[in-house]
Amino acid sequence: MRWVLRYSGIIALILACFALEAMARDLDQDEALKLREEGVILPLDQLMRSALGQYPGARLLEAELEEEDDVYIYEVELLTADGTVRELELDARDGRILKDEEDD
Repeated sequence: MRWVLRYSGIIALILACFALEAMARDLDQDEALKLREEGVILPLDQLMRSALGQYPGARLLEAELEEEDDVYIYEVELLTADGTVRELELDARDGRILKDEEDD
């Protein structure tokens, strides 16, 4: 029992590190360009056509490329014509919309 109490802080730290490893990792422009050139992901402007097709007149506010569990995802924020901010997640390989919700 004493051992558990003595090392519980270390065990908690190790578990926290594993949890952080499972979170999404933001990719920088160089990494995104390399993945595009290798054909791993599609260009963002190509993927945005389908997203903007659902929200005519919308403007792109922000886009980030993330890697989560070996899946590349564009997280995109749009300002729709009616002034609503939408957050979408697009599969960077094929453009499928994985998530589409109103941003808080």
